[in-house]
Amino acid sequence: MANQVAKLALEDGTVFTGRHFGAEGETAGEVVFNTSMTGYQEILTDPSYKGQIVTMTYPLIGNYGINHDDLESRTPHVQGFIVRELSRVPSNYRSQGSLDDYLRQNRILGLEGIDTRALVRRLRVQGAMKGILSTQALNDRDLVEKARQSPGMVGRDLVKEVVPCEAYEWKAGFENPLVTYLPERAPTHHVVAMDYGMKWNIPRCLVQVGCRVTVLPGTASADQVLALKPDGIFLSNGPGDPAAVRYAIDTLKQLVGKKPMFGICLGHQLLGLALGASTFKLKFGHRGANQPVLNRTSGRVEITTQNHGFAVDLETLPADLEPTHINLNDHTLEGMRHRRWPLFSVQYHPEASAGPHDSSYLFEDFQRLMG
Repeated sequence: MANQVAKLALEDGTVFTGRHFGAEGETAGEVVFNTSMTGYQEILTDPSYKGQIVTMTYPLIGNYGINHDDLESRTPHVQGFIVRELSRVPSNYRSQGSLDDYLRQNRILGLEGIDTRALVRRLRVQGAMKGILSTQALNDRDLVEKARQSPGMVGRDLVKEVVPCEAYEWKAGFENPLVTYLPERAPTHHVVAMDYGMKWNIPRCLVQVGCRVTVLPGTASADQVLALKPDGIFLSNGPGDPAAVRYAIDTLKQLVGKKPMFGICLGHQLLGLALGASTFKLKFGHRGANQPVLNRTSGRVEITTQNHGFAVDLETLPADLEPTHINLNDHTLEGMRHRRWPLFSVQYHPEASAGPHDSSYLFEDFQRLMG
């Protein structure tokens, strides 16, 4: 029902009251924010947001609707979605429906009409917090207590909730007519992509540079990976605390040095852990399409898309790992490579979607690394 009251309660006792859209009910998650001005559809369907209630800092969301070509997975993965103002009448020739209807069909709760600036400022000062979004039980005290009792992110393995059920060959190409890509090349290399919650634009980018891509669930063993005789191994993004995904770390320990490797986001963190570094939780994370990163090799600044709440601790890198990229906002590690083995990784998202394409060269680098 339009204009139905909904509330967001944070674990610190703060309560925001606004209007509901999308589905009704109640949901818990870590409350985070994203600074992107566009790309809400890609954000909603990014599996890395599993377990999180996402707040958009840009005030008007939903104006270009929803279409099937820009999905990053089959369904939305956010626990809830918060905006300042929802556009209920989409206006774009590619639109196939409204954001309101899309969330309702996929049972995702939405909240609009709150002061998102105040919420984001609280998250920046206090850090990301556990929260409850509800259209049902609206007693402030009860909601705050539920938020405090809800599960947090530290120590939580969410990968198993988003991995595919079985292996498959990636067949889809580029469907977005608004973005100009290089022509896809005939495949020259076979890549096994470890899917920990992979965005679909990643295998698209691998295909673009001449790779045949076999996708394996992130729970696959080293023997299953090597049995496919890949030329290279890709490690995808995904949700949750990397230190909790012990099975993936153990698998990577058995794979490093045997095949060229390229990791993104969670894949970067898992690779760091497998090679002896440690990870830590960021205060409020990096989420947006405008994050500046220094490429230490070229000296150039890249504007990047990011979505992560954990990071590899730069101070714990073993001697064989060289830091290649640094975040210019907080100087955390954004990329690394091995000094002896053919592997590298980045914390940010070079496949963009949505976002800048400054770092798309990394897929070419991976293709060259495979020989």
